[in-house]
Amino acid sequence: MLKLLPISPTLRVKIAASLLPLGAMLLMSPHAHAVAVGDMAPECVLSSLAAGKDSRLSQYRGKIVYVDFWASWCGPCAQSFPFLNALHQQYQDQGLQIVGVNMDENKDEASAFLAKIPAEFTIAVDTSKQCATDFAVQAMPSSYIIDRKGRVHHIHLGFRDGAAEELRTTVEQLLKAK
Repeated sequence: MLKLLPISPTLRVKIAASLLPLGAMLLMSPHAHAVAVGDMAPECVLSSLAAGKDSRLSQYRGKIVYVDFWASWCGPCAQSFPFLNALHQQYQDQGLQIVGVNMDENKDEASAFLAKIPAEFTIAVDTSKQCATDFAVQAMPSSYIIDRKGRVHHIHLGFRDGAAEELRTTVEQLLKAK
C-alpha cells in the first residue's frame, strides 16, 4: 500500500514554482496549439501576392478549401503545383477552392517561382506569419483540406510520389458529401 507523506505548504509552493517553466514551455511549443483533424480551421487574414486586398479563409465557408503552404525554395512544392493546377481545373466548378499560401520572405522569389511554374489557383501571402503559426506549419509544403463547415478534414506534410492520389481521393469524397 502506498503511503503519502504530508507536504508542508511551503514545499507545495516550491514544487508548483518549479513546474511553472515546464508548463510554459509546453504551452509555447509549436506543437501545443497545432491544428488537428476535426478542429475548426484558424481564421487567417491573407494578402494577395500583388499587394491587393486582404482575404480571409472563412470567406470560403461552404466550399471545400485546400490550403497549401509553400515556398519558392521548396522542391516538393514545385512538384505539387502541376497537381494543384489540375485539381483546381477539374473541381473548381464543384466547390473546390485552392489557396496557395506563400511563405517566402522576399516576394520577388515567389514571383520568380510563379513565372516558371504558374498557379491557376488563388495565391496569397501570409505577411504576418500568423496563419502559419495558427496552423503550426512544420514542413513545406503543408496542406490542410477543410470541409464545407470549416473543419480541418485532412492534413498532409510534404509532397512525394503517391501523395497526389490520396489527396485527390480526399477532395473527391468531401465534394460528394453535402
